[in-house]
Amino acid sequence: MVHCEVYMGYEMRQWRLIYDSPTSGAINMACDEAIMLSVASGEMPPTLRLYAWQPFCLSLGYGQRIADADLERLHTYGWHIVRRPTGGRAILHGDELTYSVSLPDTHELASGDVIESYRRISRALLLALQHLGLSPESEKQEKSNRSVGAVCFEVPSHYEITAQGRKLIGSAQLRRKNGILQHGSFPLYGDIARICDALFYPDDAARDMAKQQVRERATTLEAVCGQDIGWQTVAEAFIAGFAETFDLELLPGDLTPQEQQHAEELVETVYNNPAWTNKR
Repeated sequence: MVHCEVYMGYEMRQWRLIYDSPTSGAINMACDEAIMLSVASGEMPPTLRLYAWQPFCLSLGYGQRIADADLERLHTYGWHIVRRPTGGRAILHGDELTYSVSLPDTHELASGDVIESYRRISRALLLALQHLGLSPESEKQEKSNRSVGAVCFEVPSHYEITAQGRKLIGSAQLRRKNGILQHGSFPLYGDIARICDALFYPDDAARDMAKQQVRERATTLEAVCGQDIGWQTVAEAFIAGFAETFDLELLPGDLTPQEQQHAEELVETVYNNPAWTNKR
């Protein structure tokens, strides 16, 4: 059983649920951070946010080199770029559902180290995929001898979610100022290897080889189940997965005025700021 505190307007075992319209990468990252900080301070309850991206956006992990991105090709495609506050490698966000979970670090789901909290949260993700008719797996990943690439979906991670032997959900976690943010990408359809069109390679042969490797190691919902399942249906499965796994009531809500203001500030000072994007 997961212990929940009482927050203004919310009772025990109630989390806030936020649906967001598709928006830019900078706004999405700013909203995730603003929510995490308000949850960490105790102003708002634990929050599950479900959202999408428009236009397509390449997100780099916090410590990833800007040189991994091909800025000229990004401009040609009309895709954005943003640096996440979380670690990990690059993800091309577009035809997907993205989830984020914000918790105070005193919450039972957040106890222990990153790997332990990954394992707990992965239970809800697994149940969500089961609601969609999949038979996913989650196993603790040991260190791999294969080279570390620039693409999140070709690099093993803690308790990664796989289907048919291929990575299906890529997640990353941040712990800061008494709060925890975990967010993750669930590709719904399209070519999982499109990300290689946004990254730098010395020549076309190297790019084609990278695409082949990504397709061998990662997949989409449509590829696994053989049909296109809409974003709303997937969102409802995620809500059910979290509610049933942790015995929660998820109450629809929005950003507070304070969170909205903080997010707007973060867009200007951080996520739309070249000094942040190009810092590595």
